[in-house]
Amino acid sequence: MRIGKLDNDQLNELILSKFRHTRSEVVCSPRIGVDCAAVDLGGRLAVLSTDPITSAANNLGQLTVHVSCNDAAAAGAEPVGLLVTLLAPPTATEADIARVADELALAAEQAGVEIIGGHTEVTDSVTRMVTCATVLAKAGEHGVLDARDVRAGNELVLTKSAGLEGAAILASDFSALLSGVPKEALVQARGFFQEVSVVKEGLYAAAHGAVAMHDVTEGGVLGAVWEMAEAARCRVVIDRAAIPIHPATAEIAAALGLDPLRLLSSGAMLIACVDGDALVRGLRELGIPAAKIGRTVQGSGACFTDGTQIAPPCADELYKLHAPDAPNSAKYV
Repeated sequence: MRIGKLDNDQLNELILSKFRHTRSEVVCSPRIGVDCAAVDLGGRLAVLSTDPITSAANNLGQLTVHVSCNDAAAAGAEPVGLLVTLLAPPTATEADIARVADELALAAEQAGVEIIGGHTEVTDSVTRMVTCATVLAKAGEHGVLDARDVRAGNELVLTKSAGLEGAAILASDFSALLSGVPKEALVQARGFFQEVSVVKEGLYAAAHGAVAMHDVTEGGVLGAVWEMAEAARCRVVIDRAAIPIHPATAEIAAALGLDPLRLLSSGAMLIACVDGDALVRGLRELGIPAAKIGRTVQGSGACFTDGTQIAPPCADELYKLHAPDAPNSAKYV
């Protein structure tokens, strides 16, 4: 099988179709385009989500915390605690494990979330450090945001820019392939690791008119757009020219022949709302870059304003550098 997440058909057929709703406490469970579950524990909803980090060698602990918390924020929930599993290969040292733990501790403090448990193991089942975290969050006053509440006529806002996390990983882990990219651009891209949290914008948007949100991860902005359309059962129309792409991301993607709109984008939040202009203004006042990039209409699927269809997400562009036939230099450095 190819590297990366299962495509949506595989996910439905092999996994999701096998699970049944059997507990009344479970009020929302994951489906295509929805990454969180919500459980009613007696008057307040607990929101849960889990994610691995398999595509980064550097800043592993930081990404583990923020990517997990981002899922909760996309549901309008405030992250409270994290359970983290760390799998280390036999080649890892105690210093390597301590470094990841230090990163987890610092990122948790920055995110206002607590590491409440987990598991650490050295195993030959992995060839590099792998983490998997489960976030526990509390829903806001208005409950959990749900893409099924999106209606034709809503507007779509994107925070920050496309390909943030992917560019940061490429600049950090694949620098040997980027000798033609200016040093300044690589330094800027490595700095994107500091921008991968979307908790601030998620909680703000949930309180200021967001109907639904999707944190942009594997498959990039276009993958998130398609998944939101699928979950919302509306047609999403996107203005390609309106999608912000940082110049450093554009240079790195061009050097490697990658599409920045299909590149791992933690740090960007896709928000469906009633008034996109008002939300953009509010986010910018908080110091969060944002742009209105599209709208929802009657129908299904996703397309650009010129009518070009947006295909379902496949393997993230980043995984092209992990393919068996990738150049020998396309390794972690």
